[in-house]
Amino acid sequence: MFSKAFAVFQKDFHSEIRTRYAINSLAMFIIVAISVILFAVGQEKISEALTGGLFWVVIFFTAMSGLARAFVSEEERGTSLTLQLTASPSIVFSGKLIFNVILVFCMNTVIALLYAALFESFIIQNFLLFFLSFVFGNIGLAISSTIIAAIIAKAGAKGTLYPVLSFPILLPLILSSVQLTLFALDGTTIEQAKFELAIVVSYDVVMLTVSYLLFDFIWKD
Repeated sequence: MFSKAFAVFQKDFHSEIRTRYAINSLAMFIIVAISVILFAVGQEKISEALTGGLFWVVIFFTAMSGLARAFVSEEERGTSLTLQLTASPSIVFSGKLIFNVILVFCMNTVIALLYAALFESFIIQNFLLFFLSFVFGNIGLAISSTIIAAIIAKAGAKGTLYPVLSFPILLPLILSSVQLTLFALDGTTIEQAKFELAIVVSYDVVMLTVSYLLFDFIWKD
């Protein structure tokens, strides 16, 4: 199963390398969003709480600009039927999920590095807590974005539906991740932040389970 899922990932990877649609849109949004924040802030010193919140705001809206392509591109190219005939739903979802996980981690690593370089108040006091929140937050973002992309792939107004559906689904993850980032900036211990960390991990498990259970119906509908 893994080899077949990896084949789906390779197909998406080579397709993205040729077109660079998601990479270009993500890179442009990252540059524009961070530049706007820098110009708006100017010489003012912003608090750690505001910096942590803006960090995840940029991540959320950047994800909205590029992650929908996971299944939308299949509908646009007319290759969704071929995938349905050649691979099981779980294999297709796994391959798409691997691609989105790698894309999300690359995207958010760039955002984190830019934030650390450009914002003086973005200083991590508890790196392990930030790393855990970053990893589990990115995984949850990739899982949710992949299943939402599958839901809206056949809709007419894809660009409008994607953020509308994503916001309520991702809200618990974003709020918990923002709080964990603030804890990491303040130097809070993992023991003190275990409740928020448990929420993020539980979110990932629930979304992954629900996605695999529902994808069969979404993909074949």
